[in-house]
Amino acid sequence: MNTDEPYKSYNLDHLGLIAGMIDELGLPKLIDILIVQDHQQRRVSVGQCVKAMVLNGLGFVNRTLYLMPHFFKDKPIERLLGEGIEVEHLNDDTLGRALDVIYAYGPEELYGQLAAQSVKRLGLDCKIGHLDTTSFHVDGVYNSSQEDSEGVIHITQGYSRDHRPDLNQVVLQLISEHQAGIPLLMESLSGNSSDKSSFRQTLNNHIEQLRAGVGLSLVVADSALYVEETLRDLGSFPWITRVPATIGGIRDLILAVSDEWALTRPKRAYTVLGSNYGGVNQRWLVVYTQAAHGRAEQTVNKQHLKQSQAEHKAFNALASQTFTCVADAETALAQLQKTLRITILHDPKIVEIASFNNKGRPRKGQLPDTIRYRIEAGIASVLDIRQRKIQHKSCFIVASNQLDEVQLSDEEMLEFYTPGQQKVERGFRFLKDPWFMADTLFLKSPKRIMALMMIMTLCLLVFGALEYRIRQTLEQNKQTFPNQIGTTTAKPTARWVFQYFSGIHVLLVGRCKEIILNCNEYHYQLICLLGKRYVKLYANLE
Repeated sequence: MNTDEPYKSYNLDHLGLIAGMIDELGLPKLIDILIVQDHQQRRVSVGQCVKAMVLNGLGFVNRTLYLMPHFFKDKPIERLLGEGIEVEHLNDDTLGRALDVIYAYGPEELYGQLAAQSVKRLGLDCKIGHLDTTSFHVDGVYNSSQEDSEGVIHITQGYSRDHRPDLNQVVLQLISEHQAGIPLLMESLSGNSSDKSSFRQTLNNHIEQLRAGVGLSLVVADSALYVEETLRDLGSFPWITRVPATIGGIRDLILAVSDEWALTRPKRAYTVLGSNYGGVNQRWLVVYTQAAHGRAEQTVNKQHLKQSQAEHKAFNALASQTFTCVADAETALAQLQKTLRITILHDPKIVEIASFNNKGRPRKGQLPDTIRYRIEAGIASVLDIRQRKIQHKSCFIVASNQLDEVQLSDEEMLEFYTPGQQKVERGFRFLKDPWFMADTLFLKSPKRIMALMMIMTLCLLVFGALEYRIRQTLEQNKQTFPNQIGTTTAKPTARWVFQYFSGIHVLLVGRCKEIILNCNEYHYQLICLLGKRYVKLYANLE
């Protein structure tokens, strides 16, 4: 930050918190130990490059890696990254080569080692892992038209969670721990990957490693896990998942056990059943929630209104037609009735429509010149169909192969699936936030995309770790932090803390004196509670 100007200010904001957490977890140091590099040939080590990219990613300014030097132009870069590092050192070439080195080492392997050290330093219990995937669309063609290459993801079209099936994409798969939502494992997958097959492959490849490395003893996933082959491969390893509604007999089972709930509408209720699906003994919980009932009513009512209007329109169109014979009218009526799903025709009949060629009133006893036929009926919605659909959608089934209720109670099954599974989903929402650095990805090669996915997941790790530490520290010291509504809380979100730290500056006086501006008592209180490492990052320097 050397300058000839007598005064110059830099934006520190929440970046000191991020830098402190990165150093507390020992991420740059571990990276530089694991990755062989010639430090004499590099002004910025790979570990420092990764730290810079995480700071950029969590800067919440919607700037990509290609704007890295611009991002740090008004930041106290030496305070954050280390003495001697200048903005010009963080150019595209330096960062690109760092991503290449990460790919060569193995993004998944490197991330796994960083995550293992992080959860150990945070003292997290990693017995429960939540498995899920999401997709990111990319700008560019990449290798979409080429054959798959071993060790490189295939960036191509596939099922898009972003509702952009027209774009090429890459899939990110995570297993996150239960307490802070920190990913224990990440994998970059080809854009056309199937969750059902990727879940099975990931668990087969990594379950023993996670069991030995971080103590994983239970995996939780959505219904893509519930495949006969996957369940058999897992053997006795405990799992919790949701039973897909597409399995035969599920709808009738739910309707059979939920009649009372549909009438009484409890806040939450469940019943326990046994199953041997796929030859695996299981415990099923058929669960009803009032919240799900409300959502089901909205969804079904909307669907029924649309379907009912379409069926009324179809009937009105048929009723306006005339037919030359009864047989034609009966055939048309039968065809319409086959298409009706939520309405029914009352007292349908075919009536004669006589017509006379001459104008005026026909004479008494005059026979018509032609006779045609028209369909008449009343049409109404079948309420029972709507109610049964709402009843069905108000329930879901959670399954586990852990039959011992002492090891896993019914309540724990529900807690670990919902809201437990939301932790990994929350992580995906964070990564897809438009404030994040990679709303859409654009790099030169699929290999760098794979390395960037590791950096993105590392951002999520640091974000979750910092939020966990802040809340843990406040609770242990019986302190609170201001919230958005003018009171205080012991559980602030990291996002809000970042916003609250906005506006903190470093004033550089001459070449050697640095003064921190705009730090209030709550800033200092939290910084001091977090420890000396954070205090140093927000301290005045002579």
